[in-house]
Amino acid sequence: MGKSEIRGPKSERNPKSEARTFGRGGHGSAQGLRADRRRLRHARSAFTLAEVLAALAFMAIVIPVAVNGLRVANRAGQVGERKAVAARIADRVLNEWSVTGASQTPAQSGVVRDGAAQYRWSVRTEQWKEDTVQSMQLVTVQVTYPVQGQDYDVRVSTLVGTATR
Repeated sequence: MGKSEIRGPKSERNPKSEARTFGRGGHGSAQGLRADRRRLRHARSAFTLAEVLAALAFMAIVIPVAVNGLRVANRAGQVGERKAVAARIADRVLNEWSVTGASQTPAQSGVVRDGAAQYRWSVRTEQWKEDTVQSMQLVTVQVTYPVQGQDYDVRVSTLVGTATR
Protein backbone atom coordinates (compact mmCIF):
# COMPACT_ATOMS: atom_id res chain seq x y z
CA MET A 1 0.00 0.00 0.00
CA GLY A 2 1.12 3.42 -0.56
CA LYS A 3 1.14 6.30 1.68
CA SER A 4 -2.34 7.38 2.48
CA GLU A 5 -3.29 10.65 3.94
CA ILE A 6 -6.21 10.84 6.27
CA ARG A 7 -7.91 14.15 6.53
CA GLY A 8 -9.99 15.11 9.48
CA PRO A 9 -13.18 17.15 9.50
CA LYS A 10 -13.01 20.60 7.98
CA SER A 11 -12.89 22.28 11.38
CA GLU A 12 -9.68 20.39 12.19
CA ARG A 13 -7.89 21.30 8.97
CA ASN A 14 -5.22 23.93 8.83
CA PRO A 15 -6.75 27.12 7.35
CA LYS A 16 -3.33 28.36 6.16
CA SER A 17 -2.81 25.32 3.97
CA GLU A 18 -6.27 25.73 2.39
CA ALA A 19 -5.66 29.39 1.72
CA ARG A 20 -2.63 28.40 -0.32
CA THR A 21 -4.74 26.31 -2.69
CA PHE A 22 -6.60 29.45 -3.86
CA GLY A 23 -4.26 31.36 -6.08
CA ARG A 24 -4.86 34.62 -7.89
CA GLY A 25 -7.54 34.26 -10.55
CA GLY A 26 -7.74 30.52 -10.15
CA HIS A 27 -10.94 28.56 -10.37
CA GLY A 28 -11.78 28.91 -6.71
CA SER A 29 -10.58 32.47 -6.22
CA ALA A 30 -12.86 35.32 -5.21
CA GLN A 31 -12.05 37.20 -8.43
CA GLY A 32 -12.91 34.17 -10.51
CA LEU A 33 -16.24 33.75 -8.71
CA ARG A 34 -17.09 37.42 -9.28
CA ALA A 35 -16.30 37.10 -12.97
CA ASP A 36 -18.49 33.98 -13.19
CA ARG A 37 -21.35 35.82 -11.48
CA ARG A 38 -21.01 38.75 -13.90
CA ARG A 39 -21.16 36.40 -16.87
CA LEU A 40 -24.24 34.68 -15.44
CA ARG A 41 -25.93 38.01 -14.72
CA HIS A 42 -25.17 39.23 -18.25
CA ALA A 43 -26.50 36.02 -19.79
CA ARG A 44 -29.71 36.24 -17.76
CA SER A 45 -30.30 39.97 -18.43
CA ALA A 46 -31.56 39.44 -22.00
CA PHE A 47 -35.24 38.80 -22.75
CA THR A 48 -36.38 35.63 -24.42
CA LEU A 49 -38.70 35.65 -27.42
CA ALA A 50 -41.53 34.29 -25.26
CA GLU A 51 -41.12 37.14 -22.77
CA VAL A 52 -41.17 39.75 -25.53
CA LEU A 53 -44.29 38.21 -27.12
CA ALA A 54 -46.04 38.05 -23.75
CA ALA A 55 -45.25 41.72 -23.13
CA LEU A 56 -46.58 42.68 -26.58
CA ALA A 57 -49.78 40.69 -26.01
CA PHE A 58 -50.25 42.37 -22.64
CA MET A 59 -49.75 45.81 -24.21
CA ALA A 60 -52.22 44.96 -27.00
CA ILE A 61 -54.84 44.42 -24.31
CA VAL A 62 -53.93 47.27 -21.96
CA ILE A 63 -53.47 50.14 -24.45
CA PRO A 64 -57.02 50.07 -25.95
CA VAL A 65 -58.54 49.86 -22.47
CA ALA A 66 -56.45 52.79 -21.25
CA VAL A 67 -57.30 54.90 -24.32
CA ASN A 68 -61.00 54.16 -23.85
CA GLY A 69 -60.72 55.16 -20.19
CA LEU A 70 -59.09 58.46 -21.17
CA ARG A 71 -61.84 59.11 -23.73
CA VAL A 72 -64.57 58.47 -21.15
CA ALA A 73 -62.82 60.71 -18.60
CA ASN A 74 -62.46 63.46 -21.21
CA ARG A 75 -66.15 63.24 -22.11
CA ALA A 76 -67.16 63.33 -18.43
CA GLY A 77 -65.05 66.44 -17.90
CA GLN A 78 -66.54 68.21 -20.91
CA VAL A 79 -70.10 67.25 -19.92
CA GLY A 80 -69.49 68.58 -16.40
CA GLU A 81 -68.10 71.89 -17.62
CA ARG A 82 -70.83 72.43 -20.18
CA LYS A 83 -73.57 71.36 -17.77
CA ALA A 84 -72.50 74.12 -15.38
CA VAL A 85 -72.62 76.68 -18.22
CA ALA A 86 -76.01 75.34 -19.37
CA ALA A 87 -77.41 75.64 -15.83
CA ARG A 88 -76.28 79.29 -15.66
CA ILE A 89 -77.87 79.98 -19.06
CA ALA A 90 -81.13 78.32 -18.00
CA ASP A 91 -81.20 80.33 -14.77
CA ARG A 92 -80.54 83.59 -16.64
CA VAL A 93 -83.22 82.84 -19.28
CA LEU A 94 -85.74 81.93 -16.59
CA ASN A 95 -85.01 85.14 -14.66
CA GLU A 96 -85.25 87.27 -17.81
CA TRP A 97 -88.45 85.51 -18.81
CA SER A 98 -90.15 86.25 -15.49
CA VAL A 99 -88.82 89.85 -15.15
CA THR A 100 -89.49 91.08 -18.69
CA GLY A 101 -93.04 89.80 -18.80
CA ALA A 102 -92.25 87.36 -21.56
CA SER A 103 -94.63 85.04 -19.79
CA GLN A 104 -97.35 86.26 -22.16
CA THR A 105 -96.02 84.01 -24.93
CA PRO A 106 -96.34 80.26 -24.33
CA ALA A 107 -93.02 79.20 -25.92
CA GLN A 108 -89.72 80.84 -26.76
CA SER A 109 -86.34 79.61 -27.92
CA GLY A 110 -82.88 80.85 -28.78
CA VAL A 111 -79.19 80.07 -29.08
CA VAL A 112 -76.29 81.20 -26.87
CA ARG A 113 -72.63 80.76 -27.86
CA ASP A 114 -69.96 80.30 -25.24
CA GLY A 115 -66.58 79.98 -26.93
CA ALA A 116 -66.80 77.12 -29.42
CA ALA A 117 -69.84 75.57 -27.70
CA GLN A 118 -73.40 76.32 -28.76
CA TYR A 119 -76.30 76.09 -26.29
CA ARG A 120 -79.89 75.90 -27.60
CA TRP A 121 -82.54 76.91 -25.08
CA SER A 122 -86.32 76.81 -25.07
CA VAL A 123 -88.98 77.93 -22.59
CA ARG A 124 -92.17 75.98 -22.15
CA THR A 125 -95.14 76.86 -19.91
CA GLU A 126 -97.95 74.58 -18.88
CA GLN A 127 -100.63 74.47 -16.27
CA TRP A 128 -99.40 72.92 -13.04
CA LYS A 129 -101.31 69.65 -12.66
CA GLU A 130 -101.28 69.57 -8.83
CA ASP A 131 -102.94 73.00 -8.61
CA THR A 132 -106.69 72.61 -8.03
CA VAL A 133 -107.44 76.32 -8.44
CA GLN A 134 -105.42 76.48 -11.69
CA SER A 135 -103.68 79.73 -10.86
CA MET A 136 -100.12 78.33 -11.06
CA GLN A 137 -98.05 77.62 -14.16
CA LEU A 138 -94.98 75.41 -14.44
CA VAL A 139 -92.26 77.18 -16.43
CA THR A 140 -89.44 74.97 -17.72
CA VAL A 141 -86.28 76.12 -19.47
CA GLN A 142 -84.43 73.39 -21.34
CA VAL A 143 -80.86 74.01 -22.51
CA THR A 144 -79.36 71.48 -24.94
CA TYR A 145 -75.62 71.24 -25.65
CA PRO A 146 -73.47 68.82 -27.66
CA VAL A 147 -70.42 66.96 -26.34
CA GLN A 148 -68.43 64.75 -28.73
CA GLY A 149 -71.37 64.35 -31.11
CA GLN A 150 -73.95 63.50 -28.45
CA ASP A 151 -76.61 65.91 -27.13
CA TYR A 152 -77.14 66.48 -23.41
CA ASP A 153 -79.62 68.79 -21.72
CA VAL A 154 -80.32 70.66 -18.49
CA ARG A 155 -83.83 71.57 -17.35
CA VAL A 156 -84.67 74.22 -14.80
CA SER A 157 -88.28 74.70 -13.68
CA THR A 158 -90.19 77.05 -11.44
CA LEU A 159 -93.79 77.77 -10.53
CA VAL A 160 -95.31 81.13 -11.44
CA GLY A 161 -98.65 82.38 -10.20
CA THR A 162 -100.95 83.61 -12.96
CA ALA A 163 -101.99 86.56 -10.77
CA THR A 164 -98.35 87.79 -10.69
CA ARG A 165 -98.05 87.89 -14.47
